[in-house]
Parts: sequence; structure tokens; C-alpha cells
Amino acid sequence: MAMSGNMDKKTVNLSKWIHRKKYQRETETLLSRLHLQDKHQQKLSPADYLKVGPPGRQDHDTSEKDLAHNFLQKLMMLDYRARYILVRQESQELSQSKLHPDVYTVKTDESDLDAFYEKVVDFDQSKQTHVHPMDVQMAVFHCSDSFLKQNMITKLSQCQYALPLLVPDPVTMNVECPLWTFRQITKTWKITEIKENSNTVTMKSMPICKAETAMVSFLRLGSLSVSKSQLMNTLINDRHSTFFHRNCPGSTKSRHLMDGVAEIAWYCPAGKPNDAFTDCIAFCNLHGDALTIEKQRDILTDKSSVNVVLVPTLEKGDKSTAVISALYKSPKPLILLIADNDHGVIQLKEGKFKIGLKGRSQSNVSEELKKVIGRMLSGPHESFQLETMAEVSGITVDEDDKLCQNGKSAAMKIVNLFQSKDVSEIKETFLSCQGQLWHDWCRKNKELYHLKENIEKEKCKKQKQLIEIRQQQCTASCSEPMKLFVESLSSLPSTDKKYFLKWTQISIDALSTDDLSLILQSYDEKWSEVLELKKKHDKTDLKEKQTELDQISTKLQSATFGLEHIFREMGQIYEAHASLQKQTKRGQTDWSKYPELAAELMISGHPMELMDGDAGHVPLTWISSLLDEVIKKLGDKRVFVLSVLGVQSSGKSTMLNAMFGLQFAVSAGRCTKGAFMQLVKVSEEIKKDFQFDYILVVDTEGLRALGFAGNATLHHDNELATFVVGLGNMTLINIFGENPAEMQDVLQIVVQAFMRMKKVKLSPSCVFVHQNVTDIAAAEKNMDGKRRLQEKLDQMARLAAKEEVCDAECFSDIIAFDVQKDVKYFAQLWEGSPPMAPPNPGYNESVQELKTTILSKASQSAGITLSQFKHKIQDLWNALLNENFVFSFKNTLEIAVYRKLEEQYGKWTWALRSNMLTIENQLYTRIENGKLDKIELNYLHKEMNKTYEEIKKAMTAYFDDDSDKEILVQWRGRFESKIKEFYDEQVRRVKRKLDEVIEQKNACKKLDDKKTEFENKLLQKSKELAHQLKDKAEDEEELKKQFNSVWSGWVHELTADIKPIEDINYDKDQTTILQDIGFEWSLIRESKSSGRYKAISEVGDYSDYVTKHGELYNRSQHNKSRNALLYEEQQRIRSLIDIVEQRTINIIKRQPVATRGYSPAYLQEIANNVKEKVKEFKSKWKFALKKEFTVDVLLYVFERAERWLSESHKKFKGNNDALTYVESKKIQYYNIFQSVCKGNTSAVVLGELICEKLKSSTVEAVCNKTAIDLAGEMRCSFPAFNGNRLNLEKHLLKSLAEKEDFDGFITYIRHPRKQVETFIKEEVKKYVFTENKDKARNILKKNVEDLKKLVSQALFSATEKVKTLRGHPDMWVEEFSSLLKDELTFDTISCQNFSDINNFDFLKEETEKSLVSVMKEVSSLSLDKMKEFRMKPDQILIDQLCNCCWEMCPFCAAVCTNTLEDHSPDDHSVPFHRPCGVIGMYIKNSLDPVIDFCTTRVTSDGTFYLHQDAEELIPYKEYRTAGPRYADWRITPDASKLIYWKWFVCHFQKKLEDHYTFTFQGSGEIPTEWKTHTKEEAIKSLDEMFNV
Repeated sequence: MAMSGNMDKKTVNLSKWIHRKKYQRETETLLSRLHLQDKHQQKLSPADYLKVGPPGRQDHDTSEKDLAHNFLQKLMMLDYRARYILVRQESQELSQSKLHPDVYTVKTDESDLDAFYEKVVDFDQSKQTHVHPMDVQMAVFHCSDSFLKQNMITKLSQCQYALPLLVPDPVTMNVECPLWTFRQITKTWKITEIKENSNTVTMKSMPICKAETAMVSFLRLGSLSVSKSQLMNTLINDRHSTFFHRNCPGSTKSRHLMDGVAEIAWYCPAGKPNDAFTDCIAFCNLHGDALTIEKQRDILTDKSSVNVVLVPTLEKGDKSTAVISALYKSPKPLILLIADNDHGVIQLKEGKFKIGLKGRSQSNVSEELKKVIGRMLSGPHESFQLETMAEVSGITVDEDDKLCQNGKSAAMKIVNLFQSKDVSEIKETFLSCQGQLWHDWCRKNKELYHLKENIEKEKCKKQKQLIEIRQQQCTASCSEPMKLFVESLSSLPSTDKKYFLKWTQISIDALSTDDLSLILQSYDEKWSEVLELKKKHDKTDLKEKQTELDQISTKLQSATFGLEHIFREMGQIYEAHASLQKQTKRGQTDWSKYPELAAELMISGHPMELMDGDAGHVPLTWISSLLDEVIKKLGDKRVFVLSVLGVQSSGKSTMLNAMFGLQFAVSAGRCTKGAFMQLVKVSEEIKKDFQFDYILVVDTEGLRALGFAGNATLHHDNELATFVVGLGNMTLINIFGENPAEMQDVLQIVVQAFMRMKKVKLSPSCVFVHQNVTDIAAAEKNMDGKRRLQEKLDQMARLAAKEEVCDAECFSDIIAFDVQKDVKYFAQLWEGSPPMAPPNPGYNESVQELKTTILSKASQSAGITLSQFKHKIQDLWNALLNENFVFSFKNTLEIAVYRKLEEQYGKWTWALRSNMLTIENQLYTRIENGKLDKIELNYLHKEMNKTYEEIKKAMTAYFDDDSDKEILVQWRGRFESKIKEFYDEQVRRVKRKLDEVIEQKNACKKLDDKKTEFENKLLQKSKELAHQLKDKAEDEEELKKQFNSVWSGWVHELTADIKPIEDINYDKDQTTILQDIGFEWSLIRESKSSGRYKAISEVGDYSDYVTKHGELYNRSQHNKSRNALLYEEQQRIRSLIDIVEQRTINIIKRQPVATRGYSPAYLQEIANNVKEKVKEFKSKWKFALKKEFTVDVLLYVFERAERWLSESHKKFKGNNDALTYVESKKIQYYNIFQSVCKGNTSAVVLGELICEKLKSSTVEAVCNKTAIDLAGEMRCSFPAFNGNRLNLEKHLLKSLAEKEDFDGFITYIRHPRKQVETFIKEEVKKYVFTENKDKARNILKKNVEDLKKLVSQALFSATEKVKTLRGHPDMWVEEFSSLLKDELTFDTISCQNFSDINNFDFLKEETEKSLVSVMKEVSSLSLDKMKEFRMKPDQILIDQLCNCCWEMCPFCAAVCTNTLEDHSPDDHSVPFHRPCGVIGMYIKNSLDPVIDFCTTRVTSDGTFYLHQDAEELIPYKEYRTAGPRYADWRITPDASKLIYWKWFVCHFQKKLEDHYTFTFQGSGEIPTEWKTHTKEEAIKSLDEMFNV
């Protein structure tokens, strides 16, 4: 007997083993058909689907290999038709394999009919049927990791499908409960109870795992013709197949993975009379024959409240008898459905029913079942909770996985701490950094942009308060939950960390779900009451109810608590520590690692908060650091930013989740608060069509969000709309429903946001989405809707244009918009009434159509880099903190790109200038050599053409290929025309200069004609004297004495009939002219001896120049100060001096001094001009200016004119004075005399004479070339000169601070260009003579070498030519000088004294010998020698670097730093303004200096007078409306500390007070905080300011 039992067991085990092997083979075949064979081990993950792929196809068939992928894709997009994807037939014709082949051989009608009646058996048994839809679902389920499973089950639940509760493993056959996959599901329902004869509806919302509900289990015993699943669907939702059944599309008999699977679904009542049940009920369906699936059957019957069993028949002794008997005896209610019985409901005893199915309609059976189940559940019954499945023995639970448990235990440590407090107290207790402290910080920070009086003091006070708040945050930042959270994030391995985050999120959501649903219900009730009172115009109760509504709103805000609040806390801890640079203390987590931790999560697809919706603020430091870390990990990837705007609860987040499979929170009670950003990778399959790697989605909290009230709402909405519209490459505007009134609010905000973008030169695109449209198929209705939307947008555009002061007649004037293509209509989200309605397939189709539009538009955009996105956030938010966004917006990215362009422009212009200088040098030499007497513009253009074309190519390459070409394009045309202008101006300048040289050359023609005569006579006389003194050739002293004794006689003899040109007696002429126009000698002498006049243009206070009488005297008495002049009057005097000085320079420069010499009449003209201007000034402003003023001004402008007059006259004298010319030849002819004395041949003497003549021109050529080379070297390598105008300014300010040069500062403040020129001269001098003198000398030596080679080559060429042509000495000299005509000036030598030379090789050798000593002498020249010649390195650099904008700020006189002189239409700007007291400005009706920075003033609520006598006050925020001087300036608010000028004011306080005769007191008292800054900090701050 025992033997027989063992045999039976073995047979059963063998049978099981065979069955298992067969099952596994079939599973492998199935997975292979679905192309999932490698995914059973290496699971699919959410990362495989959280990416942007091609839009989903709307045709519902696919190939078998793509079936699983398409199923998941559709499911993730909430398309419940994912279950019904048809498999594409391989042949388009009717599948012929299913037709009997004999059909094709039948020819007659009779045979045809016989064949029709013939019973055809499917002959092709090997032919596979298509995969069962539920096998696709379960195959994907088995091949997914736990996180994708969870996502999948959550989406199935949203699609109102049943979910797998018990699942046999296809390999081990063990039964598993995938409890983890249910954790994200929350269900909401309304319970209807009868209390006091009326129905009471209560809303419940909770995680389904924790819900305690009744459970009804359905089992079948044996095989039935009736569909159990279909019957269950009629109980839950008769319009939707919650459970897949045999009559669903795509169903086949060959189902493989579903047998033994128990599925669960919940019926959630809506609180309406037609609800099937009054409370939430779980329905469980065991697939397959329950007789053979014992384990699952036992678990379900044990857990259920009611068991429903379907049997084919009810007979004793049947296979099912034992099971039915056990269930009948069980105390649990039992309903038996019998297939072969046709009776109605029969109650056998309490809780035991049987119902017949035969011949009865399903609807009747369904109604009876509802009644019976409802009756049984209305009394006491067992309830079911999903979490209890973890306690069932004999099955595995996915949550028992070690990694899952690790994550859970880490999460529960935190959640247990949270649970110790009421939900509304959690944030206040454990996350205190983001609570009141952060809100106070935000409020104080915004107050910095609304300062009123004593602006800088108030600013310092508020900045101090901000630091104090940050210190409090640091102190409060060590809560235990935060410590645990960060430690887990830092230390857990990757998968454990994912579980940890999910568990934390799920557990935190569970904490607040109940509270939120109750609060929301009371909010709805209270809101209904308020609306009723408004209708009745009952104001007495309205105020009270609205107060209650506000209290509920505050409570809702406290109770809203999610994972995003923990990240927000991390951000605040980081910001607090970073702003104070606090070191991490022992026991604290390392705050500096927080951005890295958050970056990892963002890269993995986690949404990150961009704007804190509760505080209405962007934590810039945190966001910037977070994005920096993302860039470190990914590289500076390009992203397409998609922003989404719309009214709260308009379905934005749902739409995004459906479109991209994102994870934005969507439940009604948890509306997105603030703005969140999420990275979505572009999939490899479509990447080639796009220029970016990611789409960065920015989802917003929604306009008119709960929790913001009144005007604050409108301001918040405008702020939010402007922010996200500015960030986006494209903005989706989401409109819910078709109510025009609802639309108007949103459209007004959105249109204004786009208007602002246009004004700050940002150009996003937009698409409008109408959600919840009742009939999207009606084309006519859509056209009418589009027309009304267009009209509304145009109307809003006109309104916004008025408000933003801009021209716009219609919306398309503001933004590129096509109403036909850029407006989309969406069907309602739900197909029926929630909570049991599935998503509408039409909605999904709308989403896919929208996705196609977005991707199409995105493919035309390059997007922006992550670093550009970071800067954009900063720029937009900083501008939004100011009320006037357009005036305040500073596009730092554009600024950086423009500054780079300025540097390139400097390089291009230098290339043109240096080439032009070389050409100028050559032509100048040619003119001096008499080889050129006219300059043609065409010739200059031709010479410059090669360089100009190269520059144009370089420009084209730069604008076409630079990584920022999209930004650069706006300046391309302007810079191309600027380069053309610069090129043309250089050509014209050189022509003007060379024309002057020709004019001067012609003017001294008389002397030039005599030069040859002089030289011949001098040569002759030298030779004659030498022959007389041949015997004394060895006695050099005697020779020198003899030569000197006759030289003056020779000079007198040669120049006796020519009048010499006298030197200027400048001092005498000045005095004479001043006395002639009526000034006493004593006044002139006193001014000259004191030297007072030298600094008249930089005097701080001109009161001493004004006679105190009348109005001025009264004013000085009133002010009780010797300073009788108002600031504006001081400015007028300064302006007068500047005008007079400029006029003087203009008068002098047009005088022909270089061609006709100096005349005192020039000074007379200057004096008359000054006197006239002073007289005009007195009459216009009624100023009583003393005589001393006019004398000082005259002496000042005379001194300014002196240098130019002296140099020009010296040049004139050198070119035209015969005596000077002859005297200059003394050394040259002494050397010839000495050489002849020594008995040298004519060839030697001529060689020496040539070298003597070459010496001076070589010195000039070398100095000029060295000057150009040194300027080029410094332009390229010297830090101060190798950048743009701004860079030069930075180095100048550093230099002034390092030297602590107060006088230099005053010159810079009053005459910035003068100080810049001084700085360039000083730096060149230092570079050439101190820091780089070896390099400078090497440049000079190289130029000498180059010239030496040139001269040697010329000697060789001339000699060879003359020898070939058998020429004479004159021909040799002529040829030699002609070869050097472009490089060296060479006076003509008459060879009548050297006619005996015939050995030209000897002449060449002797000349080369003499040349060696000449070149050696030139090589050892002092670099100072450059000062004597035309080209000077400092002047070349001044011309290059100072050809820029010199406009001054209308408030603080800081100079515009644009590299282009005329940069219209771009505004004037400077990154560093200064306190207005620095230029001597003081407060009206007082003598307190102004210490406010204009960058602070323009953000304040302060006002200013346009001038001293003005009565109208102009708000600083509207300064650009104050007139032309102000309109062209862009003064953007500066959040930096501007340390440099604070240090200057403190360091030079006493000198400033003495200079301007005021005192830093009262309103002008220097804030204490300013005095803490050191010089080193001031210099360092320049770098920070220039990096703005």
C-alpha cells in the first residue's frame, strides 16, 4: 500500500515537473514572440520610458515584436486602448491560410454551394494565433523591474482596469503578491449614509493599500460558457471592461499567463443616487478553474467579505462539491451562480444565496447581484485591507525584497518622526528653514526693491537683517528627519535609494491624504456658502464667511506636505550656509553636497522645485548650484525648455504626464504649488532630428491658485507668467473649458508676459490648448472658437500695449502666432463621470497631436544650454523683483556674448589698423623720398583689400560657427557695417595725414631745391680743407679745431641771404594777449605763480570764483556754508570749462602751423573765443564770475594748446629753416673731411656718406616700426589692453586703487577719457622701460636686423644692375635709393665729386663695412628715442582703445563701457555705478552729499527732480521717461555689494569733503558697514562686477 502511495506521489510530481517544463517553454516562446526574451533577467526600467520618443501612432495595429513596447507606451500615456492593440497581418489580403485550398479548384455553382455547407476543420494546426492581450500585459509585468511595475499598475488603475493581486511566477510557479506595485495608488470616493431620514455624503481619499473595504471574490469551478469577468464588469462599470473577458477585442482561447492570476478592482461611489453601492468595495477575480488553483482560491475565500462562485451545474458528487460544501459551511456570505439553472434569487439561509443563469439576461442577473451584495454588506461584515496580504503564508510578497526593505526602513525612521506630530505641524517643527524664516527672508529681500528714504542706510539695514535670518536658518537646520534624509540619500546604493525615495514619498503622502480631503471638502462647502451670499448681496455674513474661507486656506497650506518640501528644506539649508560660508559642524550633514544629491535625482527624472509657490520666490543660489552640478554630471547639454501655464486644476500636469510619461503631482488636493522643472531625455530614435539632448519641462502651480488672495494673486500670476514664459523656448497656455470670462483673466496675464518678452528681445513660441471641450469634432464650432480666441488675444494685446508702452495692434505683432496651427482642442479627460470613469481615448489622441506640434516646432529650435538656462533664471527673477520688469531685465547671457563680440571686434579693428599703419609708413617714406606726390583712395583700398577680405571672412566664420550664433545674429548687421565704417575711416584718415605730408613737402620745396646745392658746396669745402690738412691727418684734435674754425663761416656764407625762422616765446605772447584784452599783470602773475589754473577743470567747488552778492549771498546765508553754489550750478561751470577747452583744441588743430609756422594771432583767437563764451555764460545764468576765473581758464587752455603748437612749429622749422638744416649736417661733413684727410678713396668716402645719410632715416624707420610692433604686442598680450572697453576700465580702476591716487580718481570722475589716456601712457612706459624692456629691445633689434638685410639686398641689386648696364656712380646711387624708397628716407647725393668711381663691387663692400657700425649704433639706441618720431606706441594704443563710447550716466556720471562709439539702438550701460556724492552731488535744500547708488535708486520707491528748479518729481523707477539724457541709459538694479566705490568713499572721505566742501553727515552719513571693506576686497570686487 505504501509502495502504491509512493508511486502515486512520484507520478504526481513527474506530472507537475512535465507541466512546469512545458509551461516554461511556452513562456519562453511567448517572450520571444514579444521580443522580451532578454528582459526576463535584465528587467525593463522607468528610464526606458521616461524619454521623448516619436508621437504615438493613432492607428491601432502593430507588428508582434513591437506589441509589448507599444502597450507600455500607450499605457504610460493613459490610453486604455493599450489592451486592444491589433497585431498587423503579414498579408494585406484576407488570410488565405484559413481558407480550404479546395475552394480554388471548384468551378461550378453546385460545388461552390457544397463547399459552403462543408464542415471545414482548421487544417493548419501549427499556425499560431495572435498573442492574447492579457498575456502581453503580464509578459511586460514579469519583464519589468519593481519601479516600472509600480508605474504600470498605477497607470492601469487610472485606466480603471483590474490589477494583479496574486501572480504565479512563470519560472518557479510560486505565487507572489505584488503589494509594492499598489503603493502609489490613491482612491477617492463618497460614502452615502442615511442619518435622520436624509442622505449624508462623506468624501474619503486614501492610499488603496491602507483602505479597509469590503471585498467580493469571484471564482469559477469547472468550465462555463458564461463570462465571469464580463458579469463582474456590469457590477463595477457596465460601460468599461475593468476585467478583460472573452468578448473583448483581441481575445483568444490560447491564454497563457493569466491562469492562476487573481485580479482586483475597486468600485468607488460618487455619492449620487445612481451609485451601484454606497461604499467602496474591492472586487477580486480569480482567473482559471478554481478547482485546480487551490492556493489562490483559499487566500481569496479567506480574505473576502462575500464569495461569489460560478458553477456549470450543482450536483452532489461533482468535482466541485467539496469546495462548495466548505464555502457553504463557512460563516462568510456565499452567492452561488449556476449556469444550467434558470431560477432567480433563492436564499437558502442567512447569507447563502443561489441564482440561476440559464436563459437569463446579464443585466437582470447583475441587478440581482447588486441587491444581494448590497444587502449583505449593509450589515456587519469582514473588511479587507491590501496591506494584510503581507501576512498571508505560502506566498511571497515583493516588498520582502532586501533592497526594498532597506529603503523602507530608512524611510520609516523619518516618517515615524513625522508621525509624532499633527500633519499641519510637521513643516513648522521639522522643516523650519522653509517656514516663517524663509518667508521673512523673501519679504525682506523684496523690500530691497522698495526702499524710500536714506536708501543706502536702509539697504544696509535690510541686508543685515537678511544675514541674521540666514544665521537663524543655519541654527535651525539640524532637525533629525532632515539629517536622516540626507544621510540616506548620500549613503544608500542606487536601487536602495530609489526605494527609499518612493517609500518616503508614499508614506508622506499617506500622512496628509485624509486631512487634505476633509479640508478640501470643508473648503468646497464654505465656498458654496460664500457664492450663495454673494448672489443674495448679503454683506453682513459674507465677510465672516470669507474670513473662515481664508482660515481653511491657511490650514490647507499647512496640511499640504510632500517630498518636495523636504527638497525645499535642503535648498534653504544650502542657501543659508552658502550665503554665510558656514563650515559644517560635527554631527551635521555636509550642506555643500546637497546640490550634487539633488542633481542626481533631477537627472534620473525627478521633478525639482524651481519657484517656491508658498513664498512666491526663486531660491537662486540653490537652483544655480543644482544646475551647476547637473552640468558637471551631464556636460553643458542643450535643452528645449517647454513651459506650461494655465488656471489651477485645468489639467496641465495630467496632460504633461500623458504626453511624456512624467511624474508631476496631479490629484485635486495636491495642486502643483510653484514651478517645477523636469528633464526628459530625447530618445535615440528621434535625436537626429533635433539640436538638443533633453526637453526641460517647467510646470507651474496654475494661475489664480488657491492660497493667494486679491491683488497679491494678480501680482503673483503676472510674476509667474512672466517668469515661465521668459524661461521657455515654447509656452503651452492651457485653458479649461470654453467660458470666455475664465479665459479673459488668463489671456490678459499671458499676453502681457509675451509683450514683456518682446521688449527685452526674448522670442518664445506659444501654443494654446483648450481642454474639456464638449464637441471637438465640430469643425465649424472650432473655427468659431479660434476666431473668438484671436479677437480676444488682439484685444488683450492692445490693452497690454498701453500698459507696457509699446506699439501692438494685434497678438501677432507681439509673437509669431498662427491661430489655425497654434490652437488645439482637447476632449474631456474622463469618459464618463469620475471616480469610475476611465480616461477618454479622444483625450489621448489630442495629446499625441499636441506632442507632434511641439516636436515639430522644437525641431526648428536649437534650444539653450543648461548654463544659459541657469543664467536666464537669474536674469528673469532679478528683473521680476523690480516692479518695472522691462527696465530691470538684464540678460547676462547676452551681455557675456556681446562682450566676447566686443573683444573680437577689437581684434578685427586692430588687424585693420596695424596694416594701415604699415602702409602709412611706407607711403610716408616714399613721399619724403620725393617718389610720390599724390595719394589716391583707390590705391589705399587696393593695398588694404587683402587684410579687409580676411577680416570679413573671419567675421562671417565667427557669426556662423560660434556656439552662441543664435544670440549673435541680432548684432551681425551692425558689426559688419561698423567694420566697414572703421575700414573706410582708416583709409580716409591715412589719406588726410599723407595729404598734409605732401602739402608740407611742397611748402618746403624752396629749401629742398637748395639742399643739393648746400650739400655739394659742403662736400667740396670739406674735401678742399682736407687736402690742405693732409699732413695733420693723425692729429684728431687739430683736425677738429680747424674744422670748427671754418664751419660757422661756411654756414654763414651758405645762408646769408635766407632769413632764419625764430623760436616761439610762448610765455611772453600769453602775457601780452591777456594784458591786451584787459587783465591786470598782478592777476596773471598770481595765477601763474600759484599754478592754480592747471587744475581748474577738476576743482570740486567753484564758489571762490563767484562774487557773493544778491541771490547767491542769500543762498549761502541760508545754507550756513561757504559753498554758495548749488550742485547744478557747479556742473554748469564745469561744462563751460569743458566746452571752452574743446573749442580751443579745435581752433588750434585747424591752424596751418606745420606749413606756415606759429603766429601769436592763434592765441589771440583762442582768447577772444574764451572771453566770448564766458560772457555768454554770465548773461545766460546771471553768474557773477570773478576776473580770476577768466584768467585761469585762459591760462589753462593756453597750456593745453602749447604742446601742439610747439611740436607743429618745431616740425615747420625743421622742414623750412635753412640754418637749422645746414647746422644739422656738421657731424656728417666732419666725418667726410676726416676720411679724406686719411687719404681714403672716393668709394670709401661715398660709402661713408651714404651710411651717414642712412643713419638718421634708419633710426626713424626702426623707431616707427618698433612703436607699431610694441603697440601690437601689448594689444595682444597685455591684460589691460587685450580685451574690450570694459576690461580696460577694470584695469584702470585697479591701478587707481593700488596707487591710492586721489587726483587720478578726480580726473577719472571728471574727465574719464583723459585719465584713460594717462593710464595707457603710464602702462606703456612701464611695459617698455621696466617690466618688459628686454622684450622691447629684442623687437627693436629685430627691426634693425630686418633693415640691415634690406639695405644689404639693395646694395647687391644696385651693384649688379649698374655692372650689367655699365653705368656710372649717379646711376648706382639712384638705383640704390629707389630700392629703399618704401623703407628709408634717402636724400639725393650728387656724384659730381665722385665721378672717378668705377669699381662698384668695392663701393658695395666699403658701404657694407660702414653700415656695420651704423647698425650697431642704431641697435644700441635708447627706446626713449621713439618719442621723437611720428609713431608712438602709447598714441597708437590710445587711438585704438579710446575710439569708443564716452557718454556719462545722468545720475552718477559713470562712463558707458560699450566698445563701439555709436552703438545705437543699444542703450548706454555700465556694470558699476557709484554714489552720486562722488561727483559732488548733494541733497536738495541741504548740503548732505548723496551716498545712494543709482542702481539702488532705480529699484526704490524714491523720486527725483529733473533739475534744481524743477517742481515735478519723477519716480526713479520711471527714470527713462525723464527726457533724452535718461531715455538712452539702461541702469539695471545691482544685487552685488559694489564694494569698490564704498571703499573709495570711506578711504578718501576727508579728501572728498575738502574737495567738494561738504561733510558726510545727516542723510549723507556713510553707513557703518561700508567702513569694513579693505582695499584688497575693493580690487577683488572689480572682477565680480565685470563678470556680471
